[in-house]
Amino acid sequence: MVRTVITPNKQIISFEIPQSYVGKEIEVIAFTKDEGINTDQSAKKKVSFTALSFDTRNYKFNRDEANER
Repeated sequence: MVRTVITPNKQIISFEIPQSYVGKEIEVIAFTKDEGINTDQSAKKKVSFTALSFDTRNYKFNRDEANER
């Protein structure tokens, strides 16, 4: 894997790839560093599991039955 960070000074750029990549399908992705994941939005996201509710009253766990094969 080759990962390089550059600051282009014109719209067209070129780069060399390793000899072992020749003849293989490769993927090239270009994005600016500030286009990454916005941590403010992901930190504000709240997850709730209230949609699932089980009535566990009068439930007795049987360890031997759970470990049976």
